[in-house]
Amino acid sequence: MNQYVVIAPIQESLKQFISSTNYSKVIVIADNNTKKHCYPLLKSALPAHKLVSIPSGEANKVLATCEKIWEAMTNEELDRHALVVNIGGGVIGDMGGFCAAVYKRGIDFIQVPTTLLSQVDASVGGKLGIDFHGFKNHLGVFNIPKSVLIDPIFLKTLPEREIRSGFAEIIKHCLIADGDKWKRISQLDFEEQNWADLIDHSVKIKQNVVDQDPTEKGLRKILNFGHTLGHAVETHFLTKTPAERLFHGEAIAVGMIMESFLSFKKGMISSETLSAVEEFIFATYGKVKIAPEDIESILALTRQDKKNRGNEIRFSLLTGVGSCGYDIVVSVSEMRKAIAYYMG
Repeated sequence: MNQYVVIAPIQESLKQFISSTNYSKVIVIADNNTKKHCYPLLKSALPAHKLVSIPSGEANKVLATCEKIWEAMTNEELDRHALVVNIGGGVIGDMGGFCAAVYKRGIDFIQVPTTLLSQVDASVGGKLGIDFHGFKNHLGVFNIPKSVLIDPIFLKTLPEREIRSGFAEIIKHCLIADGDKWKRISQLDFEEQNWADLIDHSVKIKQNVVDQDPTEKGLRKILNFGHTLGHAVETHFLTKTPAERLFHGEAIAVGMIMESFLSFKKGMISSETLSAVEEFIFATYGKVKIAPEDIESILALTRQDKKNRGNEIRFSLLTGVGSCGYDIVVSVSEMRKAIAYYMG
């Protein structure tokens, strides 16, 4: 297993990383939230550096923002021996890593994930990218960071909704790879969960999968359970008012119910498992209002899913509690029934 993920106090892990390297220059990328709340927690552990602050939110994970980052890199005259430090959630990690990976054909970067979602999922595995013309992560590359420095202290800077969003990826990891852990977390309320333990658990699951399949040719696709319809729902709601938009984990929670229904309809999980997943997710996240007129737009968005092959829309679906299959073809009519099932 690649030991590039370090879970430790951020000052300690960052100083250790910097002392073991010799970079020509350092540039730090943060958004307006992490600049205020997270950057001060590690600033003193950094060598001389340039801070680049960008607007927060998924809507800014686009080429126009990348241009500003590349312009800052160019103005700082970064050479190929420079380091990029990304401080933030999935948006900063995805985009900052992407900018580093293509600048002068690639310079080193490290991730300092500051949301639960990025600590348990987005920062691990080397998936980098940006959204394009409304399609999520449409442009991107695989490139493993030099290190991922995780410190649960950053969770104290987050509103509860952000932590709840990240919890969805923890639920996913348990459902696809650890049935015993799923049983344990599903018997606890959200407020009773042990985040430090769950971060460590999720990182180990994801690293194990990624080490076996770094560029998602096969097994790594199981990490997309809940994401085919979940990403489509998330992307569709980006077109609505800011108040109606969903956090990533909230959309994945929707997707996990829909895709558990598909798993049940294909005879891969029992009705009891479907009920257990549905009840726990609804209890944790409530129910997202999907209007009848939203359905066709959501279905159309699944055609851009990266797991597809030709005209086939392929899913990763549960084959039991703690196991998952991939490349399972699902028809449009089956998807429509899954959305209808969620809507009730």
